[in-house]
Amino acid sequence: MSTLTPVKTKQPLIVRTISELRSELSIRRQEKPGLETGFVPTMGYLHDGHGSLIQRSAAENGLTVLSIFVNPLQFGPNEDLDRYPRDEERDLKLARQEGADIVFIPSVQEMYPKRALTRVLVSEVTESLCGASRPGHFDGVGTVVSKLFHLVEPTRAYFGLKDAQQVAVVQQMVDDLNFNVQIVPCPTLREADGLALSSRNVYLSPEQRSEALVLYRTLQQAAQWAADSEMTAGGLEAKVREAISRSPLASIDYAELRRYPSLEAVDPQLRLEEALKQSPLLLAFAVRFGGTRLIDNAIFPIKGA
Repeated sequence: MSTLTPVKTKQPLIVRTISELRSELSIRRQEKPGLETGFVPTMGYLHDGHGSLIQRSAAENGLTVLSIFVNPLQFGPNEDLDRYPRDEERDLKLARQEGADIVFIPSVQEMYPKRALTRVLVSEVTESLCGASRPGHFDGVGTVVSKLFHLVEPTRAYFGLKDAQQVAVVQQMVDDLNFNVQIVPCPTLREADGLALSSRNVYLSPEQRSEALVLYRTLQQAAQWAADSEMTAGGLEAKVREAISRSPLASIDYAELRRYPSLEAVDPQLRLEEALKQSPLLLAFAVRFGGTRLIDNAIFPIKGA
């Protein structure tokens, strides 16, 4: 859980239409000129990782807006849109506990009343990692996040670094299109045994849940390997793939080292010591356990290391 001081529990206002949202935001901003707004966009089935984002926003802003919307544009034809977990009652309980002021829960029809002919496409930073294995995914992210930014007009928007590529994509979009919002990356929250919190963890069988701990163990080992002054980028990637592959239930989608936040490739022969003099490095992987795809990552140099 977050170390921020919890805010007082309050009942958030629930709005389901764009007109209601805009009206409520207008009223509150007229009542308090200069009101700073924090925004936490989610797809629901909230966990403590989302809770930490809401809590941080509530601590840093006068108004916190949470959105819950399972965006169909982010899902490919063979992905889990229909079975993506949903639990509005549970989500609202967490929103209330962590201090959200307004919860925006639109329907697909509300967000896309007719076939959308416009997409927000961010190039280069979307072409590797999840962007390569999930074609069109980040087009859906860019489109829905830009719509939500226009609707909420937040001062700050909070995103978890568990999906570091998404943070890089959103930051690139904000910079390129001059959105007047500060993107606030927040640390990945984990279970006590190290598994990164994810809405998809609910899909894991007990055996898969146990095997999935290989992801965190590999990140811990990678930090040790990276401390070797002779370790190269290619050598680290090879060790990471080998470590994950030892799990009989793990199927690697990708396991790569990239520059961050540009996500440019790193010369595999380059020693990490030299590469880190040029930019931070992102070690990211996506691994399937049965039908469940999990992502995790670490950014080097690791803060506090």
